[in-house]
This record gives sequence, C-alpha cells and structure tokens, in this order.
Amino acid sequence: MAKKWVYMFSEGGESMRDLLGGKGAGLAEMTRAGLPVPPGFTITTEACNEYFKNGRKFPEGMWEQTLEALREVEKMTGKKFGDPSNPLLVSVRSGAKVSMPGMMDTVLNLGLNEETLKGLAKLTQNERFAYDAYRRFIQMFGRIVMKVPGEKFDEAFEKIKQKYGAQKDTDLGVEALKEVVAEFKRIYKEHVGEDFPSDPYEQLRRAIGAVFESWFGKRAVDYRNYYGIPHDWGTAVNIVTMVFGNMGDDSGTGVTFTRDPATGEKILWGEYLPNAQGEDVVAGIRTPYKIEELKEKMPEVYEQLVKVSELLERHYKDMQDMEFTVERGKLWMLQTRAGKRTAKAAVKIAVDMVKEGIISKEEAIMRVTPEQVDQLLHPRFDEKAKEQAKAEGRYLAKGLNASPGAATGIAVFDADTAEELGKKGESVILVRPETSPDDVHGMLVAKGILTQHGGATSHAAVVARGLGKPCVAGCEAIRIDLTRRLFTVNGKVVKEGDIISIDGSTGEVFVGPITTIEPKLEEEEELLALLSWADEVRRLGVWANADYPKDARQARNFGAEGIGLCRTEHMFFEPDRLPIVHQMILAETLEERQAALDKLLPIQKEDFKGIFRVMEGLPVIIRLIDPPLHEFLPKYEDLVAEVTELRVRLEYEKDNAELKARLAEKEALLRKVAAMREANPMLGFRGVRLGVLWPEINRMQVRAIMEAACELSKEGLRVYPEIMIPVTANANELKILKELVDETARKVMEEQGVTVKYKFGTMIEIPRAALTAGEFARYAEFFSFGTNDLTQTVYGISRDDAEGKFLLAYVEKGVIPANPFQTLDREGVGRIMKMCVEEARQVRPDIEIGICGEHGGDPASIEFCHIIGLNYVSCSPFRVPIARLAAAQAALQHEYGLKKKVIV
Repeated sequence: MAKKWVYMFSEGGESMRDLLGGKGAGLAEMTRAGLPVPPGFTITTEACNEYFKNGRKFPEGMWEQTLEALREVEKMTGKKFGDPSNPLLVSVRSGAKVSMPGMMDTVLNLGLNEETLKGLAKLTQNERFAYDAYRRFIQMFGRIVMKVPGEKFDEAFEKIKQKYGAQKDTDLGVEALKEVVAEFKRIYKEHVGEDFPSDPYEQLRRAIGAVFESWFGKRAVDYRNYYGIPHDWGTAVNIVTMVFGNMGDDSGTGVTFTRDPATGEKILWGEYLPNAQGEDVVAGIRTPYKIEELKEKMPEVYEQLVKVSELLERHYKDMQDMEFTVERGKLWMLQTRAGKRTAKAAVKIAVDMVKEGIISKEEAIMRVTPEQVDQLLHPRFDEKAKEQAKAEGRYLAKGLNASPGAATGIAVFDADTAEELGKKGESVILVRPETSPDDVHGMLVAKGILTQHGGATSHAAVVARGLGKPCVAGCEAIRIDLTRRLFTVNGKVVKEGDIISIDGSTGEVFVGPITTIEPKLEEEEELLALLSWADEVRRLGVWANADYPKDARQARNFGAEGIGLCRTEHMFFEPDRLPIVHQMILAETLEERQAALDKLLPIQKEDFKGIFRVMEGLPVIIRLIDPPLHEFLPKYEDLVAEVTELRVRLEYEKDNAELKARLAEKEALLRKVAAMREANPMLGFRGVRLGVLWPEINRMQVRAIMEAACELSKEGLRVYPEIMIPVTANANELKILKELVDETARKVMEEQGVTVKYKFGTMIEIPRAALTAGEFARYAEFFSFGTNDLTQTVYGISRDDAEGKFLLAYVEKGVIPANPFQTLDREGVGRIMKMCVEEARQVRPDIEIGICGEHGGDPASIEFCHIIGLNYVSCSPFRVPIARLAAAQAALQHEYGLKKKVIV
C-alpha cells in the first residue's frame, strides 16, 4: 500500500499533531467539531523530511495525492482550481508541531492568473477586490517562493499610492490596482528572468516546495536553536480554501485569544481589521481595532466568535489563539492553537482553570514551565522600554545570560568602589574582566554584574545566581581598560559613572536606564497557590545554598526546607576578618596560627548562629573550608609588581625607613605566597587535605558550629547542624576527619551541658569518591554531590577555560547536547552519580543524599535527581520556587505518567 502523505481535514485530529503539525491538527479538530472551517487538507511533516532526504524532490506519490485531495476540495466548494468562470483559490500555509510564529512561510490567493482574475471579479461583482487579491498574490509569491526582494514591491506600491494621493491601501481604486499588478509583474520578471506563472498547478507545486524550504530558512533554524526544537520534526503544509476578508465593510480578518495573553484575565482579547486579509494584521500595514469593536460593527459575528472561543477553550483545556476571517458577514475559523503567553499569564491561567474545573491541579503544575517561574521572580525590563532603547541606538552588546533579572546602575570597575558607592545608596553595576572571591564585597552591594570573560558557571555567574542578582558574563564584545576605568564596544565608550543596564535573562547590555518591573513572591497569589500544589506531589526535598543569614531568610521565604550548602570560606573574605585570616595563614608556628584561630572562633560562631536562627527547625549543612589558603592572600603577580616598585623607589630613597619596612613585609609575604603557589590549585592542597595536615583550622570551625548550636539549643531553638567535608577522594581521609569532628563536638557538648544531634558527611566531587561510595558510607551519614567540580573531574576539563575556549562551540556544533555545567551530563557524570547512590545505600540504607552544585536549580538536572532517588536538591535561594515546581513535574512525569504541556 502506498505511503499516505496527504490527509483531508476530516481525516485528522489533535492526536495527529506530530504528523499534521499544530495548524493542521487544529484545523482538523475544528472541522470534526462542526465549526466553520474552509475545506482543505494537510501534507504531512513526514513528507517534508522525505523531501530533504530525496534531494529536495517531492516523495513518490505525494503530488498525486495532493491533486486527489484538491479534487475533493473542489467537490466540497463547488469551485474548480484554475477554472476561469468559478475559480477555487487556496492558501498554502506552514505548520510545525509547535508554534514558530513568523518563522516559516505562507502564500495566499494562490490560483489567480489573468483568466481566473476575471472570473473572481465577475463572481464577486467586485473588480477592485479581485485586483487587490491578485497584487497580493504576485507580491507574496515573488517574495516567498522566488526570493524577489520584498522592498522592491513595497517601493513600487508606495510610489503608486503617492501618485494617486492614497493614504491607505484601501484608498486605491481599480485603475490604480491594475497599475500595481502590471508593475509587480515587471519587477518579478526583472528579478526571476521569466514571466509570472499563469498555471495554477505550477504555482501550487512551487509554493509547497517553498514552504518545505522555509523549514531550514535561517530565521526558522535560529528560532529552533534558541528554543531547543529538534531540526528533524519538519513542517506540514496546509492547503486551505481561500476566504476573503477584503470584500468590503461586511468583511474582515482578525486574531483573538480566549484570555488576555499578557495578564491571563478571562476576557476575549484580540484585534481585527475590516476589509483586510490576514497579512495586513500581522504586517502592521493598518492599525487594527480592538476586538470589542466587532461587537458594534457585526454583533451576530461577534457573538458567534465568543461561542466558538468558549467551545475551543473547553475542548483543548487551554487558552486558545485563533485566527478568523469574516467574508460578507460569515465567520470562518482559520486556526486555533494554544496561545503564547507571558509568565504571569501562564500561572494565572493555569490556576484559574483549576478553579473553573477545566483542568486538575496536576495538569496545572505541568502547564507552567520552570523558566516562567524564574521570570516572575526576577526584576525584568519592560519589553517596550527595551525596544525603545534599541531604536535609540542604546544597545551595546550581548554576552551569556548567566543570571536572570534586570538591573540599571552606574558602571564601576572595582569592588571597593562598588562597595563604597553601594553603601551610600547608589545603584551600581560591577564591571570586571572576570570576578574572583576578592570581589564578593562589591558584588554584594551591586545591582548587577557584567564581565568580559567567563562562562555561565564562572565565579561571577555562580555568585550572582546565589545572590539573586542579574549577571551578563563572557561579554567578549566589550574591551575593559581598568587603568582608564572605561570599556569600549563597537566604537562607543562607557566610562566609570555612566549609567548602563544589563538583562541577565537575555545577556543584553544597554547604555542608559531602562524601566524595570519588580515582582514580589508574596504578592504573586496564583504562583503561591501553584507552588503549594507542587509541594503536595513532589518527592524531592528542596533546600538552598546560602552563606549569610539574609540569603537563608530569602531561601526560607521562597520555601526552602533546609540549607544544603553553607560555604564558610566566603565568611573569611569579609573586610573585618581578612587580616586575621592572613595572620592565620602566615603564622610561622602552630602557636601563632592557633592565636589567630582563637580570634576567628567567636566571629565564625556568630556567623553560624545567624543562619541557625533563620533556619530554626530545619537542617543546615555547613561545608568546612574548601579553597587553597593562598586564595585568601594577595595575588602573586600583584605582589611581584608591588615589590619591584618598592625596590625601584628605594634606589632613590635609600634612607626611607618606612619604605624599607614595607618592602621587607611585602617580600616576606611574596615568599610565603610563592611557596604556596600550585600548578593546578583546583586539584591541590585544599579541602579535606588541608583538614588532615592542618587540623586546627577544621577544629576551630567545628567548635564554632557546635558552640553556636548548643547555645541556641539552650535558648529553646531547634538546631540541626550537618558538617560536611569537601574534596574527599579516600575513605581514610573521611575517617580522620570524622574522629576530629566527633571529638570536638563531644567536648563542646560536655562544656555546654547540652546534647545537640548533628550529622557528619561529605561532598562527592571526585570520581574516586563516587566509585568507592560503599567505603565512604561507613563513615558518612550524608552525601552531597558537588556537581560543578564532579563535572570538571569526570570530563578532565577546567570549567572557566573550557567555557571560554571550546565548550560553547562544542554545543553549537552538536559535539555535546548541552553545556554540562548547566545541565547534568546523564551518560557520564549521571552514571557515576547513580552508581554512587546505589552502592552507598547498600551499606547505609538510610543515608541522606542530595546535590548542592549549580545543577540543583536546573529543571532537567532536577528530573535526573528524582530518577536516581536523591533525597533533596539544593540551589540558590532565588531558584527555590523553580526547583519546587521542577521536582513536582518530575514526580508527576515519572510516577504518575503525566506529560508536560507544550504551548504550540
């Protein structure tokens, strides 16, 4: 039996979306529901894919099936394709599985030539309408099918309008339109090298091929790349009987939504144009009217449209985007699909439809994307204000959208100045070549961060996401000159103090202010309802990464059920304690080091008390010091430069005692830093290795944790500390640290006269630790996957180097499906994680296992964490609501069999 490439609308339905595309499935479904749909048929997405496999030739049997279907349409309409006396005209429309608005091509009024033009004019008794339809067809066919530059037609049309003094297209009379047709044909022949085709069947053949070709047009490919839509889906082609909205004042065309796509309000929302075709609404050639005005102009049509919209929304159980045409007072439905909507509208529509009994809570959870929740919880620029800024030439460049949100402030090029101005209430954007832990104090007060280098998981990006601040990283188009305190981009200069705006959701950078919209979770009633439903069904716990009480408070407000990572080293960078940290590192003897640690102990204790108070009743995982100690000291290169400068100055000021003392101090510091330098610090003397050889540092931290916990416990607070050891690779390391932790905790509890339950565990960020998880589980009560470093060590790459040099290019070239630092690599890193979980639970069935890397806030990675049976995910505070929704969606998908709703 021959392959079926073509389906009449009466043969299809919503269940055939993959084959018929969204538009074809919608037209078929409306036809079967008895709604007024012009007769037509659909050529399948399979035919499109076969077309490209066959070297851009129609698959065998497709054209014959198309002609057969066309004959069926002729029977249904009583018209005949190419018949001069009673011509059938059709539109040829694209229609992929998901909506790609404006990305592919459509041709209207196909079937017109000099003979059928006369028949159309006679049948309608409207010669002006016939010529208007013909000039539109020549223009669309020439531009879309034969690639004639569209501006050639536009310029010619405007000249003729000026000649006849016409303000609008509808002001042109028959003679003027005849002149337009003649001129359009001349332009066509000039560019194509042949006369405009008069054979309707040749027109149809070429138009179908052009729609297929538009699937791989640049804008369509770019759109699919951006939204992650597969390139092998193909587009269907819909051949639909033409109905005309440009036949006079009793005709028109429009687009309506069953709810407001911007707010979600339950009203019929849309626009229409009288005496027009659909392209006029889309192209903005004329200013359309609000749909409410149709009620006054054509009350019966409006009421019918309201009834149809209600029927379609109930049928599809979603807000619908509908295209319609009114031909001489009769309503025709040309398309229905789930409407694109803002994040705010998506949440409101989902929640409202539950209340209206249209969908279930579970369906509502699957209807909203984590990305939409993300958009709601970050400041965002008003899109109209952004477009205005671009029109004014204020757009500068685009980098990586490293941390979502929008921010405007003065450009500042160092962290100290940022802190100084920020504390005075100035809004600042910290602009750096890249950031380091030394910049944290400036980042804390900045409204946003812009870096020239670095990737989506660079220091700037990770910290910015943790702080909930917008960040544009790796904006390589800008050139930063720290000496002159400015950056240049495309001939423009931005100096320190100039106002800039960054959009962390898109990676765009602008000069000057842009209006922002500031959302608040407590005011998002519908979102709170949706998240409460998500909490009812998810199995994964959702914790947060937080280093400061204010971060913990934000996390708890967003629904975090614990702290999955508190990084103690960030506390060491605070200006009031960094000198003490330097004393501790530079100490020549154990006694000197202990003296410095004794100074740090009460400071650390107060740090932990602050977080414990905020998280009262919930677990808090505190990671003992992780980075190499030299990260807390000045950089080697900076010290070399400073020592060299001091030596040169001493050549001219040999008796300057103060200068000699400073030089001696800097030289001693340089020797210490030089001795601590490592070829690869990430794999060097850090984390557990530091704890094994310099145990006094970990002992001080454990004492601070336990003293804080005991003192608060005596105040009646419920405190649940969990102490985590980083960078372990051998179970013996863990054994040594467990003895240290248990001994110190026992002493503190004896001194305090109170018992506090605590847990001991480790980060899993080295492959060997994951592969010997059974040994580790003998000592650890919990594991936490540090997937940033685990990904580096599994791949054998440096994150910052890889993202800047080749990793993103790998994604673009299809070498790897996604950036493994943004979305977990399930085949490699994920496989090791799964093995680790299974082996650990064989030894300790009740072991608590979670994830605290950046992946803990990525929806796809959260789904994988659900699949392999983790207990919780931990992410930045501002991603907690996203993780709550993603965890619920994972549960519904894998335990209840629900599928995510794709808005098409």
